[in-house]
Amino acid sequence: MALRILHTADWHLGQSFYEYDRMPEQERFLNWLRDTLVEKEAGVLIISGDIFDVSNPPAAAQRLLYTFLREVTTLLPGLQVVCIAGNHDSAARLESPRSLLEVFNVRVTGTVGRDAGGRPDYGALRIPLKGRTGTTEAWCLAVPFLRPGDFPAGSGTGEGSYAAGMTAFYREAVTEALGHCESGQALVVTGHLHTAGALTTGEDKCERPILGGLEFVPAGAFGTEAAYVALGHIHRPQTVDGLRHIRYAGSPLPMSFSEEHYPHQVVCVDLENGLLKDLEALPVPVTVPLLSVPPRPQPLLQVLEELEKLPPASTQRHSAPYLRVRVLLDGPEPSLRIQVEKALENKEVRLAKIEVSYPGRDQEEQQEGEGVSRLDTLRPLDLFRRRYQALYNREIPQELVELFHIAVTETESGDLAPGLQE
Repeated sequence: MALRILHTADWHLGQSFYEYDRMPEQERFLNWLRDTLVEKEAGVLIISGDIFDVSNPPAAAQRLLYTFLREVTTLLPGLQVVCIAGNHDSAARLESPRSLLEVFNVRVTGTVGRDAGGRPDYGALRIPLKGRTGTTEAWCLAVPFLRPGDFPAGSGTGEGSYAAGMTAFYREAVTEALGHCESGQALVVTGHLHTAGALTTGEDKCERPILGGLEFVPAGAFGTEAAYVALGHIHRPQTVDGLRHIRYAGSPLPMSFSEEHYPHQVVCVDLENGLLKDLEALPVPVTVPLLSVPPRPQPLLQVLEELEKLPPASTQRHSAPYLRVRVLLDGPEPSLRIQVEKALENKEVRLAKIEVSYPGRDQEEQQEGEGVSRLDTLRPLDLFRRRYQALYNREIPQELVELFHIAVTETESGDLAPGLQE
């Protein structure tokens, strides 16, 4: 029989958008997702990480999640929900209500344990996905965001060690899971990671490289046996290496103005007889749009004229667009914000950001070449390479690259070695 899965990711519940509370937007999305699950008669919901925006989310965001889970499992008693932790989530916090959630057929995977032999406990990540008749139609390998300590022994050494460790983990996990797949049963794999070649804007803090640019994982890490690979972390929905079955669902709401023109969606996947039968992208309704005025930076007087043309305020302030004002200045303008706010009085927008540009700056940066880039788009390893080259006029020795990798990894995990804690 066919098994229908809805794949989503990167909810970032509890996020504030330039200090605006997004809880009403996120609640409307979850209500739409609840209704869509019912309409599509889905059997499985997969949430591929970054459920919350921060590791210690506000109580209201947690309440939003658990209310949604209670509602969907009540409306669809046979629904299975698979949640994995992302790099923004606290794995321990997400797993803490596991025993209670399992009563409602909700499985949460935040951490990777070890078996008696000290190997990653792949069996604990394997979840049977049931069809309407109660038979196992597929197996889900629920892999959360991985850290180097999760890798198989000996697989995380040398340059590119993170990618090598990830590849070794997935190859062993997939091989173990395939040993439990009977004829006609599909394998579904999850992940929260950054694949090599994935398209990003480079401006969104949520989807920047996690471990200093050393963690890009090749599509080949997942093998060829999975019927579907449900990924999270990258907010632009896309396939990986053009492979239809390896896919980022993308974020349901824009997390920054760099995502203003992204499509936002969840993915509906049908599996049958162990294979991917059909796949459909379901657009998420936009309840609060992003608006940039003007689309490209313009002189202040022209910008103020365009702001004056915006629609007048209504009573529907909860759906008023978030506004980015883009201004081109010749020099400092101390009264800029005052002038912008005056032009926006009683307008149907919420001012989020005033973005200032100066003539010639972009052109000068481009002419200076690749030697100068905006710091917020550079990876730590790139900065280290450039600084070392400038000081010593030669490439970084391999042993320093490996030490840098260790330092970045331990800094991200908060587990610094004694000599690095000062």
